[in-house]
Amino acid sequence: MLKKVVCIVTLGAAAFAVQAWPTKPVTIVVPFPPGGSTDLIARTISAKLGEKIGGTVVVDNKAGATGTIGTAQVARTAADGHTLLVASLGPYVIAPHLMKAQYDALKDIDPITVVVQAPNVLVVPVASPLKSLADVMAYLKANPGKMSFATSGAGSSDHLTAELFWQQTGTSGLHVPYKGGGPVMTDLLGNQVMSSFMNINTAMPQIKAGKLRPLVITSAKRSPLLPDVPTLEESGVKESNVYSWQAMAGPHGLPADIKTKLRNAVAEIMNEPETKAKMLELGFEMVLNTPEEFARFQAAEYARWGKLIADRKISAN
Repeated sequence: MLKKVVCIVTLGAAAFAVQAWPTKPVTIVVPFPPGGSTDLIARTISAKLGEKIGGTVVVDNKAGATGTIGTAQVARTAADGHTLLVASLGPYVIAPHLMKAQYDALKDIDPITVVVQAPNVLVVPVASPLKSLADVMAYLKANPGKMSFATSGAGSSDHLTAELFWQQTGTSGLHVPYKGGGPVMTDLLGNQVMSSFMNINTAMPQIKAGKLRPLVITSAKRSPLLPDVPTLEESGVKESNVYSWQAMAGPHGLPADIKTKLRNAVAEIMNEPETKAKMLELGFEMVLNTPEEFARFQAAEYARWGKLIADRKISAN
């Protein structure tokens, strides 16, 4: 009888604790500097999340080591719903294969939802003689290892996209890594490099300005922003769909009802007409999957990019 009473009291206390959440400000850690796509998504969410959960929400940028420093910090915090992570695919599925991250990406982080995704676009300067994917293929076959592909760094999403493209087409290019996307754009516009698999968010302003020419996109279907640009899949390059994505997670052990409440709140925020229109204009596609769907997706992405990194002998240096 005593055991049953203790059990009931314990369950009651746990239920009360969940109902009382949040009891202090909720911090969303962004493991990158302010101003990037991930930071934009985190601040879009944080602006209205407090109203949805009945508390205060702040964003804390903890940049370093390609996002693994901030991610490791979240992994070490109490799983009480007061410290969350909004990060890109790098810390979730790529960086752990390239460096000794201080966390296990599949065990130390509890998925909440993939918020948005955006494809990459193969772009060239508008003055380039390459006007189609067929032109690129012809050049690569005639000049193995000579066509330069600029990326924001070794092991970055744009680098892995190029490696996947070369693997799937049986070609080779020249990888030119930079420290960030800004220098890539500068040298691409200056005709110092020939091409880049650039994220659509980054590329669109210069495409609209007539300074970059989009040749092919890595999405499953054509983008409404670039309806005349074919996908790699429809161009005959199989298993080539690639998205950069931003997702919310928390420390391992986050209560299921808090995860569900957060996921639903984020979905409501991102599906507000004004916010949704803004995201689509920037090139983002809404995902907003469940924690269970995110967990399966993360595992598949982790295996996919891990295999490519091993097969292509990619390193972070």
